[in-house]
Amino acid sequence: QVQLVESGGGLVQAGGSLRLSCAANGRTFSNYAMGWFRQAPGKEREFVAGISTSGSNTAYADSVKGRFTISRDNAKNTVSLQMNSLKPEDTAVYYCAAQRAYYDVTYNRMREYDYWGQGTQVTVSS
Repeated sequence: QVQLVESGGGLVQAGGSLRLSCAANGRTFSNYAMGWFRQAPGKEREFVAGISTSGSNTAYADSVKGRFTISRDNAKNTVSLQMNSLKPEDTAVYYCAAQRAYYDVTYNRMREYDYWGQGTQVTVSS
């Protein structure tokens, strides 16, 4: 089992920045690929960003590319999502996810992740 706890959400004006963090415990963090997803009201949960076990490989949704940056610290068992130039359409609950990985790759599908956090609300006002 892997337990994931997100933090860092909040209310920000359009154009502002937020940094989300996800703390993991329970297993060897460096064995897990990590991802961030989000779900806006009335919409399906969607992929935002993913990072491989070593951190060498990252992937982003087109809607956030160039604005968001995913990173991880395997010594601290954390993964972060730096969100810049936020837009009202970024408003959603953001979820951290983990998947045991045997290769240094990223995953961008919900069904590929076995462990999920409870989510943290991000609200961007116009």
